[in-house]
Formats: sequence, C-alpha cells, structure tokens
Amino acid sequence: MTNQPNELEAKLTALKVDAQKAIAAVNTLPQLEELRVAYLGKKGQLSQILGGLGKLSPEERPKIGALANEVKEALQSALESQKSTLQAAEIQARLEAETIDVTMPAVFRPQGRVHPINSTIDRAIDIFVGMGYTVETGPEMETDYYNFEALNFLPDHPARDMQDTLYLPDGNLLRTHTSNIQIHYMEENDPPIRVIAPGRCYRRDTVDATHTAVFHQIEFFAVDENLTFTDLKGTIKEFLHQMFGEEMEIRFRASYFPFTEPSAEVDMRWKGKWLEIMGCGMIDPNVLKSVGYDPETYTGFAAGFGVERVALLLHQLDDIRRLYSSDLRFLRQF
Repeated sequence: MTNQPNELEAKLTALKVDAQKAIAAVNTLPQLEELRVAYLGKKGQLSQILGGLGKLSPEERPKIGALANEVKEALQSALESQKSTLQAAEIQARLEAETIDVTMPAVFRPQGRVHPINSTIDRAIDIFVGMGYTVETGPEMETDYYNFEALNFLPDHPARDMQDTLYLPDGNLLRTHTSNIQIHYMEENDPPIRVIAPGRCYRRDTVDATHTAVFHQIEFFAVDENLTFTDLKGTIKEFLHQMFGEEMEIRFRASYFPFTEPSAEVDMRWKGKWLEIMGCGMIDPNVLKSVGYDPETYTGFAAGFGVERVALLLHQLDDIRRLYSSDLRFLRQF
C-alpha cells in the first residue's frame, strides 16, 4: 500500500502534462470538446485515476484529493483559454471571409415607383383628411338602385342606356361613378358627415386622348345643418389651391346633375385658358329622402372629379392613354 499514493500522484502529474499539451495542440472547437470529455468527463481519465482513492488510507486521501483538484482546475483553465482562442480565431476567419470592400459600387436593386394615378389619389386624400374628411370605399359591381335610382336618375335617363353603361348578365352593372358610395354611407351613418370616396369606375366609352372605358373618380360630400353653396365653393377652392400649389382662379357654370340641385360645372384658369375640372352641387332633397335624412333639417353638397384629368395637369401629359400603356420608359419618370 505504500506505493499506491506515489503511483496515483505520478498518474495525476502525467495526466496534467499530457492533457495540457493536447489541449494546446487542438485546432477546432469540436476537437476541444472531445478532449474535455476524454479528460474530465464522468468516464474520463481523471475519474478513472480517482477511482483508486478508495484503496488509500484516510491519512493519504487528502493529499491525493488536493492534487486531483489542482489538476482538474488546471485542465479546466487550459480548456477555457483554448476555447476563447479558438472562438476568436473562428470569428476573425469569418470576418476575413466576409469582408466588404466599401469602395466597391453597391449592388443595384431597382425600386418600385408610385403610379401617377395612385399618387394623385393619395395627394387628394391627404388634402381632404386634413380638412376633416373620412375616406370611404364601396363596391365596383353595383345594383341599379345604388348607382342610379337612389341618386335620383329617372328610369329613362340616358345614363341607363346599354350603350353608356356596362351591364352584367344578372342585371347588376359596373358602377359609372363613385356616387354609389354616397348612398351606402348615408344609409349607415347619421349627419354630420364629411366623406371622400375614391375608386375605379366604368363606362362604355371610346378610348382616345382624353377618355377611357376604365377610369378613376374621387367624390367628396358633406351633410349637416345649414350647409350652403358657399361652403361648397370654399371647399373646392381650398382643395384646388392645395392640389396645384397655388391660388387657382375658378368659376362656376350652371349645369345639371340628377343628384344635385342646384348643380354647377367648375372651371379653373389653367395656362391662360378656362378648363373644366369637376362637377358639383347641393345634394338633391330626393337623395336625402332616399337615405332617411330630413331635407327640412339637413342640407349637403357633393362634387366629383376624374383622377386621370388631374394627373394629366399635374404632370403635364398630353394623352390619358399613357397612364395605362405600362410603358416603363414613361413610368420611370415618376
């Protein structure tokens, strides 16, 4: 038994030397983990050597135990140090492999652009929201009631003709204006209301430089007590001022629309000439009655304009068909 402590001491010392050399020579983190398990794991070399402690006398065990702890701490320290070294080397290698030359031109990725029709709609919405209006949308496939009847169109009105309106096999139609939204909204909401209604519309029209069968319209309307034509005029004047960025000279010409009374066409002075820009008027009492409003208590106004026409003016375009040609040479200008 006298040689047993010396033998364990020699094994521990040899383990310490051999392990430190092996740890220092390892090149990868997985290999380092294998060494940790081999030396310090439950079935590792240190545990196997310490299995002989049971054969020592009580007086000899503390000395060998202290040496074993010293060896364990040395190996753990060596493992942690080498781990840090390998991790740093791995990060450095990755940085070198992924180094970006900031002097090289960036990879170009073409960015999408806002179509002139959409940008015009967005601009109008921003203006009216700033004036306290709510944005509302509605169905593009509509019934005759919401598109015509509730808006005071007589049964024999020319707009109901098959040559002017796109009818569907089930008797419904593609809306000819966004005024249908006015009826839907007023049926579900009580005054006071202020609404802007943008959307796509359809008419059987011959396509030329100023007309298309599919177009976009924005209608705005308000209903409250004591609203007058003066309120309508002021709203239009402020809208045109903000839309075109300058004080526009405007005039109102008497006109006729089934759903407004009185009605007017709005012209604005553009490049020295008068240009028709929108239609407007005070909401007809029959329309107010159709949605359950009392025309003796409430009055309202409405106006609508074509988005494409405003886009043509804003961007100085000469042909509405350019907006629908999908010509990238044209669209990349916006």
